[in-house]
Amino acid sequence: MDLKGKNVIYEGGFGGIGQHCLKQFLAKGIKNLIIFDLKENAEILENLRKSYPQSKIFFVQFDITNKDSITKAFIAAVEKIGHFDVLVNGCGMMDDTKVDLMIDINLKGLINSTLTALPYMDKSTGGRGGLIINISSVAGLEPTSAVTIYSAAKHGVTAFTRGMANPVFYDHHGVSFITICPGITETDLVANPQTKATFEYAKHLAGLLDMAARQSPEICAENLVKVAETGKNGGVYKLDLGEIKEVTFPVFWKPVMKSSTESS
Repeated sequence: MDLKGKNVIYEGGFGGIGQHCLKQFLAKGIKNLIIFDLKENAEILENLRKSYPQSKIFFVQFDITNKDSITKAFIAAVEKIGHFDVLVNGCGMMDDTKVDLMIDINLKGLINSTLTALPYMDKSTGGRGGLIINISSVAGLEPTSAVTIYSAAKHGVTAFTRGMANPVFYDHHGVSFITICPGITETDLVANPQTKATFEYAKHLAGLLDMAARQSPEICAENLVKVAETGKNGGVYKLDLGEIKEVTFPVFWKPVMKSSTESS
């Protein structure tokens, strides 16, 4: 997708990776940017507006764990900019001591947000189509025992986004879906991982995350926007240590169709 002149909604835009993604999208010459987040960060907003005066930048307060708040946020966004071409579901947290909140933010909220956005983009009902980017994780590719609940939620994001990219759906609504799986990135999300482990007795497993090589949020953001420009519908992209790699999956199962005699 050529991002110049496009309208973008970024959920979780004041987060560690998100705030750098905002700059990357704005540098591409987008027309309008709407930031969805729980709280406004006035300093980031002011700096973005000064640095990118050619774009209009708005903040809309929303709580991704609250379906009514999600609905109201999209209504407010469309009232401000008319339509949007790109949605990035970038909200996330990693803390296995808070099971319900983890699932609500990382998976349930992302699903609700996607399903709320689709009718606005749906070509079959007058929308323009577009692109939805859902941020998963390398923990959504490989089981991560240190934070098993986080890993489970992110596996859900990967499976959901791949499923939403079905060609039958795309032919109907014209919306592409891409999954982004960042590696360990230097943000608050991965700070003090021992306190976020699934089990107290195994917190040393989470401590290993502190020993792993990390990438900067700036390079992760740069690569995310590259994928937004060049990625394909259904693509799953690992962004790790400054590199982009498309992930392919073997087919583990297909339904066996009944024979005509069995179904009659």
